[in-house]
Formats: sequence, structure tokens, C-alpha cells
Amino acid sequence: MNRLLLALLWALARPAAAQIYRATDPLAHTYSIVARDSLTGELAVAVQSHWFSVGTSVSWAEAGVGAVATQSFTNKSFGPRGLALLRSGKSARETLDELLRTDEGRDVRQVAIVDNRGRVATHTGAKCIDYAGHRQGRQFSVQANMMLTDKVPAAMARAFEQNARLPLPERLLTALEAAQAAGGDIRGRQSAALLVVRGNATAEPWTDRLIDLRVDDNAAPLRELGRLLRLHRAYEHMNAGDLAVEKNDVPGAIHEYEAAEKLFPQNLEMQYWHAISLANKQQLPAALKLLRPIFQQEPNWRTLTERLPRVGLLTVSAAELQQILTLR
Repeated sequence: MNRLLLALLWALARPAAAQIYRATDPLAHTYSIVARDSLTGELAVAVQSHWFSVGTSVSWAEAGVGAVATQSFTNKSFGPRGLALLRSGKSARETLDELLRTDEGRDVRQVAIVDNRGRVATHTGAKCIDYAGHRQGRQFSVQANMMLTDKVPAAMARAFEQNARLPLPERLLTALEAAQAAGGDIRGRQSAALLVVRGNATAEPWTDRLIDLRVDDNAAPLRELGRLLRLHRAYEHMNAGDLAVEKNDVPGAIHEYEAAEKLFPQNLEMQYWHAISLANKQQLPAALKLLRPIFQQEPNWRTLTERLPRVGLLTVSAAELQQILTLR
């Protein structure tokens, strides 16, 4: 059923003055989870849908404020407006009540909110397409509509609760995977997103969004989202390695680069900086062993290596540099 036909159906079913659906609104019939980590205070939203780029519509979060998932016949304004209400001091419940009070399309909306104290509020409109429902737990809410079966919310809640040992992002992913295993979106799969922010805002707001991953169009979006999350973790180690280099902590850098490599072994850059760190620690044979296949696969890494001594990132002798550059 295309969007124009849906708009016409709503227009026939409702008075003209009470427009609840616009052709520009996304039809994010989907499943999602909002949650707060009781240990770290982190706030998050994770979502999957058979709709293009679902993360641009459903997922909203702000450090120290809360997280919002707005879906079904999505009212995107619920995201920024909900966060503004939470920021003003309203609870999750008060925020949701205010959003719905002013929305004539409340019967076709599905909304979930978690605030910075872990309080949750959820609404599943009476006219959301079956199977539709939600389940709340300690500092989280799962919600779904247009599902193949009615087992999805319970499966999501169970997975989230049973994986409390995991970091919050990985824990959210288990909930999405459980939803898919229970039937998922009746239309199939297309996009997914994961958004995690700090529990408390800092003086450096550019660091407050911890994870923001989106799979906009993919035949297996959750598998791809999981891959991106692992890649994100690998680059966290890479960043830690770079920081160690800045502090002249070569052993620390090597440790972090090795951890990154284990998570994403096929990434040449991770292997490269590991090798450079080994060279800086006077472990040239080990560095050469790593660099040889890198240079063979991509000669530009050799060119980059020539430029590193000038900026202090490669601290080897001229003879050692020549050994590196003449690798075959």
C-alpha cells in the first residue's frame, strides 16, 4: 500500500480539520527499545524497521536528559519536543502525557520515553496495526507494531533482562535480535539504528553522544548493525592507542592497537599503526613482519611512512627507516 493511498484512506476516515497523517511523515512500523543503564546512567534507543533510514525518524536522545522512540505513524516532533519537556524537568510520564494531549493522531502513534532517572512511559495507540504492544521493565521499555506475531515485546524484554552483564549497546542489540527471532516486522527488514548518550551532560557536548550508528538500507540490518558496533569498539581501542602515542606510552599504544586488531583483523590501518608502534619500541623485526603485507596490498602506506618521521610519529634511525621503505 503506497503512501498516497494511505493518506487518502485517513482523509476519508477522519474530518478534514483533524489531519493526523501527512505524506511527508515516515511510516516507521517497527520495534524499538529505550533504556537507561543503572550503572553508568547512559541513555539509549535502538530500533529496526522495514523502512528506509529509520534512525532519522524514531531515535532521539540527549545526555543527562532522556531518550525517546517515536514510531508507527511517526510524529517526528515528539523527539525534539519530548527532549525539551524532559530538559525542563518533566518526568517521562508527564512528557508523554503532554505530547499526546496536543496530538489528534494519538490513536496511531507509538511512543516510548525514558528519563534521566530511569522512569519510563509508553503509549501504544488503539489503532496501531497488529500485532502491536509494549512491555516495560526496570529502566527500559520495548515496543513494537505491525509485527508478524504477538511474541515480540515479551521476547525483547526477556533478552534485555537476561543480558544485564553486557554493556548497554550490546545489550540493546540482543533485544533487537530477539525481536527478529520472534517474527519481527511482518514486512521484513531494511534499516536499523543504535543511539547511546552519556548519563550526564559534560562541558564538552561533542563527546556526549557515545554511539550513533545507522544502517539505512540493508537486507540484514541487525547483522550489519552488530558489525558496525564491533567496528566502533575496535576504533575505541585505536583512539586509545593514538592517545597513548601522544603521551609517549608505546607499550600502552601497542596494547590498544592489538586489541583493535583482534576485533577487526582485516583492517590495514589498525595493523599499520600497530607496526609503527612496534618500530618505535625498537622491535623492528616484528614491525617489518606486519608492514610487508600491508605495503604489498596498498603501496600508499609506504608513502605515508616516509612522512611520519618529520612529525615525530616514527622515531627510528635513518638506516631503520630505509629498511622499512625498501620492504618487498
